[in-house]
Amino acid sequence: MTDEPYGIILTGLTDAVRRSYDRWARQAVDWDLTSEPEDQPDARQTTIGKTVSVTGPGTFFGRERRTLTFEPTTQQGWWFDRTDQADALPIRVSVRNVWTTVRNIVLRSGSPHNYMRMVEHIIALRLGMGLDNVMVKADSGDPPLFDRGSMDLVEALDSAGVERQSVCVPYVTVKEPVTAGGANGSFLTFLPCDPSRLCLEMDCAIDFPDAIGRQRIRFNLNHKHFRYGALARTNSTTSMKMYFDTVGKLFADIRNMGYTDRNILIAGKRRYWNVPLLMHEGKSLEAAWHRALLDLLAAIALIDQGRFVGRVISYKAGHTLDVAMIRLLHKYNVLTTLPGPN
Repeated sequence: MTDEPYGIILTGLTDAVRRSYDRWARQAVDWDLTSEPEDQPDARQTTIGKTVSVTGPGTFFGRERRTLTFEPTTQQGWWFDRTDQADALPIRVSVRNVWTTVRNIVLRSGSPHNYMRMVEHIIALRLGMGLDNVMVKADSGDPPLFDRGSMDLVEALDSAGVERQSVCVPYVTVKEPVTAGGANGSFLTFLPCDPSRLCLEMDCAIDFPDAIGRQRIRFNLNHKHFRYGALARTNSTTSMKMYFDTVGKLFADIRNMGYTDRNILIAGKRRYWNVPLLMHEGKSLEAAWHRALLDLLAAIALIDQGRFVGRVISYKAGHTLDVAMIRLLHKYNVLTTLPGPN
C-alpha cells in the first residue's frame, strides 16, 4: 500500500511518475462537468432493439465502401464477425484479443486474417452508449471512416433503441489506486469506485507542442457527454498530412488511406489548418474529447468482465499505454466486481 495519490505504480519509474503527477496537477482544467447529474446505473444488461447498418468510405482503403451492421445478441460482450471470413469465429472485444496498438488498436482472434483494424472508435460505444451485448458484422477488417467522428454510429444505435435483458450488469473497479507510467512523461491512474456511485469519472489532460497545446477536461461518463464528444475527429499534424499527400503516396498502406481535411483535425505549429470543433469559451477541446471518449474509453471497454466504474486520470497517454494498463490490471489481479443496483 502507499499514501501517494497515484497509488501503486504497476510500470514506470517512481520519480518520473511523481514529476508527471506534479505537472498534471498544475495544468488548468478547461471544462469541469463533474457537477452535472449522473445517469442512473443499469441493473440489467442491455442490447440494441433492432439491427442497424452504417456505411462509409474505408479508413485504410478510402475508395472502397465499408459497412458495419450492429445486431442484438444474448452473447455476453461485444463481438466482431467478419462476414468475408467464412471459417472464422467472431472476435470478442477483450484485451486478450489485442494484436497491436501501433497508431491504433487492432483486434485479432485465431487466423492472422481474422482481424479488425482501428476498432477504438467503435468499441468506445460499448461504455459510452451503455450497451453490454452487441454483435458487429463487418464486411472487411477495414472499418468505415466518417466526417463526424463517431456520430454516425451513435445516431444509428440511438435509432435501434435499447432492449433490456434478464442478466444483471456486472460492475468492475480496481481494488486500490494504481498507476502506469509511460514515455514522455505520460501516465494513467485508475482509482476505486465509491460503491454508492456506480459511475466512471474521467479526467483527461493532453499537452501537444502545436496548435492543440494543453487541454484538460473532467466529466462523469453518461450518454449526453458521450454524444457530445463523439463528434471529435482524429488529430494529425500538418507535417504528417503533407507526408500522406506526397512521399506517402509511394506506399500502399498510406496512399489508400481515407483521411481528408474533413474527417481529421489538422494542427500546425501555431494554428489549425481546418476548422476545429467542440469549442468551449473560445478554445477548441476537440482533441481532448477525442482522447477521452474515443481512445481511452475504448481501451477501458477491453475489460470484458463488466462495466468499469471508478475514476480514471490520463495525462499525455496514448493507445500503447492505455492497453498496457488494461493488461496490467489483469496480470496483477487488480480488478474486483461490485454489486449492482437492485
